[in-house]
Amino acid sequence: MTPYDPIFRSAHFIKSAEKLSQCPLDQGLEVAFAGRSNAGKSTALNTLADQKKLARTSKTPGRTQLINCFGLSVDDKRLVDLPGYGFAKVPVAMKENWQAHMQDYLMNRHSLTGVVLVMDIRHPLKEFDLMMLEWAKANQVRVHALLTKADKLKRGPAKSTMLQVKKAMQEMGVEGSAQMFSGLNNEGVDELRLQLAQWLELPEPE
Repeated sequence: MTPYDPIFRSAHFIKSAEKLSQCPLDQGLEVAFAGRSNAGKSTALNTLADQKKLARTSKTPGRTQLINCFGLSVDDKRLVDLPGYGFAKVPVAMKENWQAHMQDYLMNRHSLTGVVLVMDIRHPLKEFDLMMLEWAKANQVRVHALLTKADKLKRGPAKSTMLQVKKAMQEMGVEGSAQMFSGLNNEGVDELRLQLAQWLELPEPE
């Protein structure tokens, strides 16, 4: 439990946008969730908000094709679900379009205060993840690596992977942190809420 639980449980859908110009007004603060398709991004958002259907989950890769924006009970504080990066089968033109929109968002969204980079703990630091870390470094955006599906690994290997990710981020010069997470047993949900509360500068509830 954290003092911020009610704020995150208040998360509600605002709108979907195909590109940056269609996003809500660029004011206040927002945290974006990014990750490869099937890394567990939608599940992480649902677990964070303690809601089953806030973000759509699917076994089909690349279901999230739009920038989905969610509001909180505190004015001008938002969570953003970025389009999942699909597998190699995605046409090149679609990949390039996706990259252009993501780069535009990361470079030009002034209210963006940090990115939660969602990675399956069994398959971290793939090509897309490294690209996101490079973008974050270039645009001086903070990153919190969320290593999902931690229940799929034993404690030792899971912790070893987390340290490996932290080391990689440090060597790349990316400002950030990393944690283990599981939507199945709620492992790490308090740690994630506290991290986001700090980034979003949430007032501590009385």
